[in-house]
Amino acid sequence: MEIVILEKIYGDRSGFEKLNKKLKSLIGDLEVSWKIRITQKQWAKISLEGEDEEVSANLIREEFGEVPYKLSKVKEGETYRGKFIDLGKVGYGVYVDIGVFSPTPKDVLIPLYYLKSTFGDKPARQLIREFGWIDHLPVELEITKVEFGAREMEGKFSERQLKQIEKWTTDGYDKIFVAGTISEKVEEALIKTGHSRDVKRLEELGLMETLLVLKKGTQAPGIIKEIGPHLKAAVFGAIKFEE
Repeated sequence: MEIVILEKIYGDRSGFEKLNKKLKSLIGDLEVSWKIRITQKQWAKISLEGEDEEVSANLIREEFGEVPYKLSKVKEGETYRGKFIDLGKVGYGVYVDIGVFSPTPKDVLIPLYYLKSTFGDKPARQLIREFGWIDHLPVELEITKVEFGAREMEGKFSERQLKQIEKWTTDGYDKIFVAGTISEKVEEALIKTGHSRDVKRLEELGLMETLLVLKKGTQAPGIIKEIGPHLKAAVFGAIKFEE
């Protein structure tokens, strides 16, 4: 039995070990063995074998969520979690990968007109830069359109995601998004560089995505410059407030 969960493993691939530990504590006592692989577009796939594979599969779905796989399973008006992909490559919006592989791999377009009506009249690339968005950042969407003939999907941010974005961009604290390594490695880099004292809060957004909320007066670009060399496979985004 196989499940593709709502997490990706990429970057320095440290997510394999972390996910394995999580599975150990979740299903380690059951009669089941598992293997972790990655699919196309780096989604984590868990193969299960054993007497308790059904029970294990349900526990995994509950804990991590599962991708829809097929376009036919995606419903207008429903909410899905996914990750930004190919940010800044097109000017007419941003794409989110929610894990549709069949009949062909497809991402959800959040169109530019929606972004402009929600966040103001700015080009997509400017919005990406100001909001610190980076590939793989987890987001929650509501699907607004599914065209089966053209095999296309459009969406908008869910209410919960909009509230989150608003909070991130208005509270006055510089923030750093880190994608491509696990939060433990981000913590190590902060300790090595003596910057853990500059962090107000560390939040795990996903298996390999971390948010650092910095203390007042601490600026994101300076911290990225310091910890970047210790996290070579990571990608960084920042929300900056003027001093």
